[in-house]
Amino acid sequence: MKSISRREFAKQAASFGAALMWATSGAQASSLGWQERRDLFPQGVASGDPAPDSIILWTRRPPMDKVAAKLTVEIAEDAAFRRVVGKNVTPISANADWTCRVLVAGLKPRTVYWYRFTDENGFGSRVGRTMTAPADKDDRPVNFTFVSCQDVNEGKLNAYRRMIFEDERARAAEQLGFVLHLGDFIYEVVQYPEEVKTRYDRTIYEVARIEGGGKSGNFHYPLTVEGFRAVYKGYLADPDLQDARARWPFVCMWDNHEFSWQGRQSIVQAGGPPQPGQTVKVAANQAWFEYIPARVNPPSGSLAEFGKVDVKNIKIDNWDENGLGQEPNNLAAINSLIAYRAFRYGKHLDLFVTDQRSFAGDDPSDVEEVGKIYDPAFRGYFSEEAMIALDAGKAYDGGKPPAELQFRDVKIANPSKGKAPRTILGVEQKAWFKESLRKSKATWKIWGNSLGTLDNRVDMQNLPTGMVKNPWPADTYGMANSYDFGGAYAERGEIYDLVRDAKITGFAIVSGDRHAFWAGYAAAHLPPRKFEPVGLSFVGGSLISPGGMEGLEHGLRKDHPLRALFLADRPDGGKPEWTYNMLLRHGVRSCIEYAKSFDLKAARALSNPQLAPHLEFADLGGHGYAKVSVTGKEMRTEFVCIPRPITRSSEPDGGPIRYRVAHVAKLWKPGDRPHLDVKVLEGNVGLSI
Repeated sequence: MKSISRREFAKQAASFGAALMWATSGAQASSLGWQERRDLFPQGVASGDPAPDSIILWTRRPPMDKVAAKLTVEIAEDAAFRRVVGKNVTPISANADWTCRVLVAGLKPRTVYWYRFTDENGFGSRVGRTMTAPADKDDRPVNFTFVSCQDVNEGKLNAYRRMIFEDERARAAEQLGFVLHLGDFIYEVVQYPEEVKTRYDRTIYEVARIEGGGKSGNFHYPLTVEGFRAVYKGYLADPDLQDARARWPFVCMWDNHEFSWQGRQSIVQAGGPPQPGQTVKVAANQAWFEYIPARVNPPSGSLAEFGKVDVKNIKIDNWDENGLGQEPNNLAAINSLIAYRAFRYGKHLDLFVTDQRSFAGDDPSDVEEVGKIYDPAFRGYFSEEAMIALDAGKAYDGGKPPAELQFRDVKIANPSKGKAPRTILGVEQKAWFKESLRKSKATWKIWGNSLGTLDNRVDMQNLPTGMVKNPWPADTYGMANSYDFGGAYAERGEIYDLVRDAKITGFAIVSGDRHAFWAGYAAAHLPPRKFEPVGLSFVGGSLISPGGMEGLEHGLRKDHPLRALFLADRPDGGKPEWTYNMLLRHGVRSCIEYAKSFDLKAARALSNPQLAPHLEFADLGGHGYAKVSVTGKEMRTEFVCIPRPITRSSEPDGGPIRYRVAHVAKLWKPGDRPHLDVKVLEGNVGLSI
């Protein structure tokens, strides 16, 4: 984020009022009679979007037994507040659900600060800790974690406790500078414990009651700002989330569940048909602004409150060639809060955080006719070649799209033949991102993207004869995850081609959403097409939310003909092993051999080298977080995987670790290929490598 000069700060202060504060160079002891009352600040404190000289501080002080109309915020160089460098008073009101955001400027770069809020009665919040970003020329390493998918309705945040425990004991140079949260901070779909007590082996925990919302099966979801606020308050009641937000600044981007499970733009979809939801999108944006401290510009133009956006829920019938709905209420809703933004973090990191939901076109594989060439016997896998054609539209093969798509003996007319390639980012955001990449002078250019970019590919063509009734075509790979960049071949390729042609080195992607750990390379194509990696790509495991392996353990029947590709049942009756991870890395033949012999060496000897040259690691059942460290010479990404977080650990460290694995890449030269060295530091990674 760009630094703020005193002159610029004064101009902003004229419109923002007391929501901005300038720190002073003369530190002095606090004169407030602060008395900690966490019960009066039930969602804790937080900070966000650090710059070298400024940061946003946050809290919520609702009317309770002691009403408050304004808060005094202090920021200090010590936890005892004997060296206070900033103090200001800001009003709070029901218009922002009693939340408070204060932008503090004039701070020192790469410096730890402590902050707190106090009401007129002397009752105070807990003390928060935060850290500013390093100056642009700071040559020291940069450390951060990336996380996603924290469904507290179905589990507990033991990963944050592990993260805090280790960070408190780390050397100062190795401590985290910020937490990058890549979405699903909340899940707007909420289950009530009296309606459904468990899912899989998980207890359903109380989160919130949603008044005036919708319902799909056992899931309740909000349709108003009050409903979204209720969910945020329920999530922020979690003590481990509060502790994490009180220790580090967060940099956040929403994913789908901050708005609507299957929605995009301002379309609401939660298990049923899509519905116009312009008012819902605005309500979701407002609640996100109120509860997530971020450098975004709300309609009010003020940090004090979001402001009013008048929209109606009107069906979208007019779409431009890129799939953006031109209905005025849709445009007003999605533009009510623009959240994509960039951060400079010392000499070695430019971080670009993009919005994958607000401007996305539709998934071309959702067309009804496409279902005719899909075979559910293959557990969600679809023809890779058909998906490439669907995604590219009229640009396929240099402007020569096929008239028909075929899978085995079934043919359909190509529904994408006359359409532009699919976009997830949208035209304006993509142009901003590409230009930002071109201009970056940092050693590492990291794309914070809520959606994974690594191909989920299988070689079903290598299934033994007779294993399935209708064989997979001999010359076709299978793919999954058409909703994310794993199936957005054209747009992904456009970005990767820019990286290649502009000779950009140090390009890497960190992402979430898949509820799994993945590590590999950013490549537009896989064999038999030209494999040309231009960067690194990582996906972090979910903090809580169930992953693919959990669903298969509970839902894949024992006699399914393809069970060996996903689960290997041990003869001793022990827990099935996750051959799905092996399927992605090594292929069908390796899985079948392992499920028969449990001989890892023999199974890997049958690995298909053409299947996944883009993958170094895949664990579709991993929970936890990923820690990144970048220097002038290398990028190190460490996956910290914890056991399935069904209950809250009683241990101060958050409980045991399943494994810790490091992926290290030396900075490569223009024209060279990046290379990851993978090292298991602790625990057992099973069939993930």
